Amino acid sequence: MILLDANPLAGGIGIFAGVAFLLIFLAIAFIAFKLLKRTVKMALRIVIVAIIIAIAVAGSAFFLTLGTSKPARPPAHSQPK
Repeated sequence: MILLDANPLAGGIGIFAGVAFLLIFLAIAFIAFKLLKRTVKMALRIVIVAIIIAIAVAGSAFFLTLGTSKPARPPAHSQPK
């Protein structure tokens, strides 16, 4: 049970992973927007890009949350009885 309390990503690594994840997906969204320029109407292009950006923001928030130095929950010995 003790191993489950360990933070899998340190602060700097979590922040880097979150920013890298966001930048990669923003690049994918830009490329998708440009590739779909002639084949798909504007509304559908915007929806596809919005979905990709939503995934990027959610993934980045996840990595940034893992990278915080705050413990996810207080230690067991400090909980009131």
